[in-house]
Amino acid sequence: MRPSMLPVAVATLASLVIAHVHDPPDASQQEAFVGWTQEDLDAKWGTDWGFSGISTFAHLPHTRCLQHPDTEYDIAILGAPFDTAVSYRPGARFGPRAIRAASARQTSFRGFNPRAGLNPYQEWATIIDCGDIPITPFDNALAVRQMTEAYTNLAHSTAPKHNVQSSVSYRKTPKLLTLGGDHSIALPTLRALNSIYGNVAVVHFDAHLDTWHPAKYPSAWVDPNNPNEQSFFTHGTMFWVAHNESLILKDKSVHAGLRTRLSSVEDNEDDDAQGWIRIACDDIDDLGAVGVARRIMAHVSTETPVYLSIDIDVIDPGMAPATGTPEPGGWTTRELIRVLRGIEGLNVVGADIVEVSPAYDTSAETTAMAAAQVAFEVLTSMVRRGMEGKKGKGGDKVRRDEL
Repeated sequence: MRPSMLPVAVATLASLVIAHVHDPPDASQQEAFVGWTQEDLDAKWGTDWGFSGISTFAHLPHTRCLQHPDTEYDIAILGAPFDTAVSYRPGARFGPRAIRAASARQTSFRGFNPRAGLNPYQEWATIIDCGDIPITPFDNALAVRQMTEAYTNLAHSTAPKHNVQSSVSYRKTPKLLTLGGDHSIALPTLRALNSIYGNVAVVHFDAHLDTWHPAKYPSAWVDPNNPNEQSFFTHGTMFWVAHNESLILKDKSVHAGLRTRLSSVEDNEDDDAQGWIRIACDDIDDLGAVGVARRIMAHVSTETPVYLSIDIDVIDPGMAPATGTPEPGGWTTRELIRVLRGIEGLNVVGADIVEVSPAYDTSAETTAMAAAQVAFEVLTSMVRRGMEGKKGKGGDKVRRDEL
């Protein structure tokens, strides 16, 4: 080739390359390959293995709901990384992160729950991960204010239009499942729920009462008769505070799994006065998991709005060691899950799983995995409650007599 022809040849070659890049191939001459359409891209790149992807709960889509209040959902996972109200071992601020990581083997394409005959991630409910509330670790008064405002804003979110218009009342209002954090996060949640439902019943799984008068932690530095003492807000007193604020339905709330030491018999008397019934940890030996569940259902009923609050220390520390106040002699993970399955007919309007403190967990993430499984069971029950009279993909019709 003569040197004078070289620029022409290069220009011609460049134009052919550009045409090849920008002009779609002729379908009659070349078979389509995955990647031209969004559907193709989703099919090719839109799933994760359990060990891949960003760590949202069960690989759910993530939206910072507090920044995007127009986000519509039926059930949202929300992290509350707060632990500066604990009385013994701190560290539960890392609980939401640990539970999400432990949920990695849960996926929407492999989430079918055989006991319920449905996949909670593929039914009527839009379920998302709303991320965490950015809670200050320096000022508990401000932290409570932040959580109360966050919960209240999210509690007034909007469900997708087709569920707002549904004949099933449970679908009309979005629900939050909160990952704690220490147990004190229940107080701001109850304040938010009160703005929608009024007083709600609390079904409380825990080794501890959490209805203690704050003066049960004696200190010469505080006035035991001043209800506004900041130090009165702890993870063992939040239900006492909630009772004083008239947030909890009296004579409809239940503790289950109790086995802690008390200050005296007066602790139980105070609990009685606040309108709770108690199911001790040992009762499961006499009643069985089914009997415990039936007692809860009979006391609360299926229509009462319920806040379901699950402290991971209800499980024996041999199986769930990573918690702030471990108490030996607890239920097995299987027993807790069996009881939760037995109360799925409750009208749960909000729930939490708290006190996972991963610094004390085993290398196998035993506690976090238990919490993630409990969350899956709670989500399943919420979705099943919203399917009354419908059929799941497993074909089982949900009837009122089952609830």
